[in-house]
Amino acid sequence: MSPARTPRDRPRGHRPRPPGSRQPGSRRGSDRGDLGGEQVEGRRAVRELLAAGRRRAREVWVAEGVDPSPLLEEIAFLAHERRVPLRHVPRARLEAAARTEAPQGVLAHAEALPDVDLDELCRPGPDGGAPFLLVFDGVTDPHNLGALLRSGVAAGATGAILPRHRAAHVTPGVAKAAAGAIEHIAMAVVAGVPSALRSLAGHGVWTVGLDPGAPSSLFELTLADQAVALVLGAEGSGLSKLTRQRCEVLVAVPMRGAVASLNVAAAGAVACFEVARRRS
Repeated sequence: MSPARTPRDRPRGHRPRPPGSRQPGSRRGSDRGDLGGEQVEGRRAVRELLAAGRRRAREVWVAEGVDPSPLLEEIAFLAHERRVPLRHVPRARLEAAARTEAPQGVLAHAEALPDVDLDELCRPGPDGGAPFLLVFDGVTDPHNLGALLRSGVAAGATGAILPRHRAAHVTPGVAKAAAGAIEHIAMAVVAGVPSALRSLAGHGVWTVGLDPGAPSSLFELTLADQAVALVLGAEGSGLSKLTRQRCEVLVAVPMRGAVASLNVAAAGAVACFEVARRRS
């Protein structure tokens, strides 16, 4: 594979826009409320909902007769601390209300996840660190999206960008697969990924597309501590044509064994931690 380009390879004349200026693809506050997340299932996911305190939990349901565990004890303690009603309900009632196959005897109802403007994701964090963003270009499988958010948060991602249409948002399945990661990452919903990538470039965010057909290797990517967005494509079809064109560099995970490809959750996890390693 040929060496990946670096941020210094941008065309001359590129100038980041001021942080407060609105970009194509960013949204006004009146458009918010598309993320979801009102029902959270699974012990780890509910525990993180209560521990993070990022949004209000309305109530927690625990199935009657469920075997005790340290996580359930933490959930009960945190619910008491947060003054969130904890209700013991018949197992059949909880399972009928659940939207995942294995809610682990607990679910919570909460306010929807807050989503932010794209511009906000491009600002340095509280510690002054440059943003590390994930961009999802048509990921539709809830388990994949949840797993990618979990990997991203574990690798230090500071924000995620999801298209409004033809993509998974935060369903109970996503929340469970993310195992609480949704409570620890800021997210924006945008009208379209290509226009969002143009906005990111205007903010000086280096956009890196993960594409199995790319000539450059992920492991040859040159990154320092600059702002970066990792762009992940849909299951099967990968990045759309326009998204691929808007990425400033395309890289692939080198495959050396008999398996020809990885699914987006596995490839994305590898890429998240490689980006984190290159930025450290």
